[in-house]
Amino acid sequence: MAKRSLIEIKGASQLARTLRKAGADAKDLKDVNRKAADVVVPVAKGGVPVRSHRLENSIRSGATQKAGVIRAGRKSVPYAGPIHWGWPGHHIKPHTFLTDAAKSTEPEWTELYEQEIKKIIEQVQGE
Repeated sequence: MAKRSLIEIKGASQLARTLRKAGADAKDLKDVNRKAADVVVPVAKGGVPVRSHRLENSIRSGATQKAGVIRAGRKSVPYAGPIHWGWPGHHIKPHTFLTDAAKSTEPEWTELYEQEIKKIIEQVQGE
C-alpha cells in the first residue's frame, strides 16, 4: 500500500463542532480548505519530475469540511506514490514534491485559515 502524505491541522474537528454549537456554518471550512489546497497545487506541479507530464497533470486539489487535500495520480497514473515516496527495491529515489510544496507554501495557506477563522468568529459574535 502506498504511503500517504498528511499535514494535519490539529483541532479541525473540534473547531467544526464549536462552530456548529455557536451557530456558524461549518461548510465555510470546506471553502477555505479548498483554497488552501489550491495554493499548494501549482508549487507541487512545479516540483514534480517530468517525463510525459501525465503525473504533473494528475495533481489536483480537493476538500472536505475537515481537510484540504492534494492528490497525485489516478488509475492511468499509478506510479505517483512510488515517484513521491521512492521505491528502493526498484532503485527509485523519492521526489517528495507534494510534501515539499505543502511545507514551502505553509505561510500562505495558514494565513488563509487565520483570515477565515477570524471572519467566522466575527460572524458568530455579531449574531
